[in-house]
Amino acid sequence: MTKSYEPMPEDWQRALCVVAHPDDLEYGPACAVARWTAQGKSVAYAVVSRGEAGIATMAPDATGAMRAEEQLRAAAAVGVRDVDFLDHPDGVIEYGLPLRRDIARAIRKYRPDVLVTINFYERWRSGDWNTADHRNVGVALLDAASDAGNPWVFPELLDEGFKPWAGVRWLAVGGSPESGHAVDVTEGMDAGIEALAAHAGYLASLPPDNPMADVAGYLTAKLTRFGERFDNVPTMPFEIIGV
Repeated sequence: MTKSYEPMPEDWQRALCVVAHPDDLEYGPACAVARWTAQGKSVAYAVVSRGEAGIATMAPDATGAMRAEEQLRAAAAVGVRDVDFLDHPDGVIEYGLPLRRDIARAIRKYRPDVLVTINFYERWRSGDWNTADHRNVGVALLDAASDAGNPWVFPELLDEGFKPWAGVRWLAVGGSPESGHAVDVTEGMDAGIEALAAHAGYLASLPPDNPMADVAGYLTAKLTRFGERFDNVPTMPFEIIGV
């Protein structure tokens, strides 16, 4: 029998969500963000790229501008006003010191209690291969959580005015195949649906038979299915990793 999810702790006040692309958060985690901001928690986003390589029929400059604007609208729908784009190149995001430095800067800037990202393991729950961008950002985020608290790592950040921050308690990985915790997103569903729908330009570029063609139906079915392990309510699962 599949084990039930445990409730994700909510005894924190500040979160920073770090993902590779505009729209990464909107396939479920944004519904949890809507719940948290409604509770009065502060949530900021750091998006590593502008998703400029995401539409084969549109030039990267135009795509990046459109997708960044869609991400700002999506964030606003769930109560997030602070969105930073780190401007690494979409599709070829590399793990390395520049990425760790930029994420560490964002952590020092927003001084979160918890970090949030999406699945960065080799495979999705379906067994399909995950992208290099997602994998590299997730590992860099874990390392940057440590970097952010060490004054001798990236000392140039001190010169920029970003003091060390060692207050991150854990990383929550949305949709991880190793998820053991979950968030009841009943009250965040409407805002989460609005957030995903904000990516209209990108979604329109997908094949017409893709499941996201019906945004509300897609999210409702997905999160209802997850809820079978969490009191049968719309649910977003997370893996919690100590940092």
